[in-house]
Amino acid sequence: MCTEGIIDRYVNFYTDFAFKKLFGTEMNKDLLISFLNALLHGREEIEDITYLNTEHIGTQEYDRRAVFDVYCKNNNGEMFVVEMQKGEQQFFKDRSIYYSSFAIREQAPKGVWNYELKGVYTIGILNFCFTDSRNKEYYHEVKLLDTRTKELFYDKLTFIYLEMPNFIKKEDELESMFDKWMYAIRHLGALEKRPDILREKIFQRLFDVAEIAKFDRKERYEYEDSLKAYRDWFSVMETAEIRGMERGMKKGMEKGMEEGMKQGIEEGKHRQLIDTARRMKELGMDDDLIAHATGLSSEEIANC
Repeated sequence: MCTEGIIDRYVNFYTDFAFKKLFGTEMNKDLLISFLNALLHGREEIEDITYLNTEHIGTQEYDRRAVFDVYCKNNNGEMFVVEMQKGEQQFFKDRSIYYSSFAIREQAPKGVWNYELKGVYTIGILNFCFTDSRNKEYYHEVKLLDTRTKELFYDKLTFIYLEMPNFIKKEDELESMFDKWMYAIRHLGALEKRPDILREKIFQRLFDVAEIAKFDRKERYEYEDSLKAYRDWFSVMETAEIRGMERGMKKGMEKGMEEGMKQGIEEGKHRQLIDTARRMKELGMDDDLIAHATGLSSEEIANC
């Protein structure tokens, strides 16, 4: 059991406990519904969701499992896989594709079927950036398209990735509900009170549910454990990054010293050739002969 004190007012959204409490529980599903509606930018209105089993196996009992953070379907039967990813993973995109395959396959009924599918949305809330750091985009929506014509090929399979570190809007820059949800998610654990700009009732619900002082004893201990795990993970990742930088700097210094020594030797050899050419000129030797003997250019010999 964790014994660290908690001085924050609200939970850190990126902890497993907070994410599942806010977005993965029946009693708080209105928070997830509001978030999903904001994420879809009004293309459809989700009225209700049904939480589904988050643990899945393949077609055979011995196949690899998949455990989703949040898995649900809306009132139209469309499937949503919502994942919170704390840190970069080498094959994160592959994992997204793999997870979406379960939501597709599970739609197949027994008996006769015409292969008609409901839409599948795989959503990643990322506490890291997987794109070029010079690209400050934070919202990525990926669908199947024809690479030649750039026309949409299939509109029922959608991947949405939110790069949270790239969302840098300030309070006075928030315009849409989507902006407000992004701001609330990113800054929740660091806030002392609900910002005035988040005046909608759903955000009052969010901050009420996220307030640590309102947790019962069991929830508080669970959150402390989850927060400790997050801090330990963050420390490991930060240490690995520092070690990587140190190794890179060491290699760079070694390479720099090697190149510096090599350059110094070459410069010394060149100066020695200049001195040799000067002495040959003092002895009255022909410039062509000096160039042949030293390998210096006619200009370098003229300046000796």
